[in-house]
Amino acid sequence: MKPSFLLAAAASVLLGCTGNQQNKEAAEAPVSPTLTLSWKTDTVFTGSESTLYDPATDVIYVSNGNTKAGEKDNDGFISIVNPDGTVKDLKWVEGNLHAPKGMALLGGKLYVTDIDEIKIIDIATASIEKTVPVDSAIFLNDLATDGQQLYFSDSRAGKIYSMTPEGNYTNISATNPNVNGLECYDGHLYALDGDGLKKFSNDGNYTQETINAEVTGGDGLVILNDSTFVASRWHGEIFFIRGAETTVILDTQADKSNTADIGFVSGKNLVIVPTFLKNEVAAYELTY
Repeated sequence: MKPSFLLAAAASVLLGCTGNQQNKEAAEAPVSPTLTLSWKTDTVFTGSESTLYDPATDVIYVSNGNTKAGEKDNDGFISIVNPDGTVKDLKWVEGNLHAPKGMALLGGKLYVTDIDEIKIIDIATASIEKTVPVDSAIFLNDLATDGQQLYFSDSRAGKIYSMTPEGNYTNISATNPNVNGLECYDGHLYALDGDGLKKFSNDGNYTQETINAEVTGGDGLVILNDSTFVASRWHGEIFFIRGAETTVILDTQADKSNTADIGFVSGKNLVIVPTFLKNEVAAYELTY
């Protein structure tokens, strides 16, 4: 065989291997995260603050009545929205609600923070079956559950509490300035506060570490896996956090459209955004 033919054959094999490697690397490269508007409701809400998807019933809960977020004025209500954006029940629960904010689902109940109380709503009867006053609470905000117990934040006190389904609560941290958004994943509690995104140990001591210091003062938190998150800031920003990278994927500040306590419809990859002062709820499809 001629040397020139051997060289050509070797070069062909090398190029083929290089091309295959490049194709493999391209296939494995992460897609740049984006949000694309899927739908937006009419302006039928009042201070839409928090959204929460219930996979059991395939509906989205929306907490409203936060135009005066710290006043007990009895104008709060909980709405139900379908995943296609149609409003199923604008005032599903109203009365004895003032400024409902964060929500969590556990055992057929919807738990809702309301200034200095936790309201426990029985989903089957659409009624508040119990009110849990929280001693020394100032501004209760978000709620989350790990499937066994619940957690809630007091933003102005910088505190986080754990709570049993029956309403017995314990302060587990008092060192989280402006703490707001909470979420649980794989047995760990995560929180957004003035310092960034925190992860808490699951050994009962709740030792915390900052895993992202770029998204400070966050509002809503969605956890996609143990290193991938979507977080909102109330003023009109949504961030995609993947490992050490943080990307702004939505900025509606110029439109004065808030991005409050976001929710997530996992089966459709929809980020559900309550727009607060715009009195809408919007859904964006997440690609990542």
